[in-house]
Amino acid sequence: MRILMFFLIFLTGVSFAPLAPAADEASAKVDTLHTALLEAMKGGAQLGFAGRRDQLVPVLQSTFDFDTISRLVTGRHWGEMDEAERKAFVEVFSALSAATYAENFDSFGGQRFETRGTRSKGKAEIVRTVIISSDGDETSLDYLLTQERGEWRIVNVVADGVSDISLKRSEYATVIGQEGIAGLIAKLKAKVASYGDKNS
Repeated sequence: MRILMFFLIFLTGVSFAPLAPAADEASAKVDTLHTALLEAMKGGAQLGFAGRRDQLVPVLQSTFDFDTISRLVTGRHWGEMDEAERKAFVEVFSALSAATYAENFDSFGGQRFETRGTRSKGKAEIVRTVIISSDGDETSLDYLLTQERGEWRIVNVVADGVSDISLKRSEYATVIGQEGIAGLIAKLKAKVASYGDKNS
């Protein structure tokens, strides 16, 4: 199973304490995501790509803060966008996230998620989890959550210490430098369409 994860966080030197009551809400948000991913995996071929994607969209919208994530992955260029460009980017980035999850979490082979601990970091909560395969191999998934309008939302994920958002920020900056914001949005739309074409 291919696992592609998102979002920037620097975890060097961070230690994790056992789950504390104050972190329950943030941890529950991550559990909601994991439950949905397992359901999509178990649905697998029966749901198909489109079914998995459509099933995941509302869960991703309720567990991730795509506005903040969009600002992080575009860096200084976010301030250069007008309101219409920002809206278009958030929409296509959200669609790409759903398509990527649907593509990568496509079958079930006895995997399970396990929460290992949480840690407060300023006003944020870090939830440390793993996905365990049927043969016992573990992939670490560390989530950073902040509160948006009183609700915890994921703004970053690191898989086995690798942050996909940092790669995206570099990649997106290059595209913007060469083709502008419109060019980046067009490329992301094409990527979303390619998932649908591949699975049609």
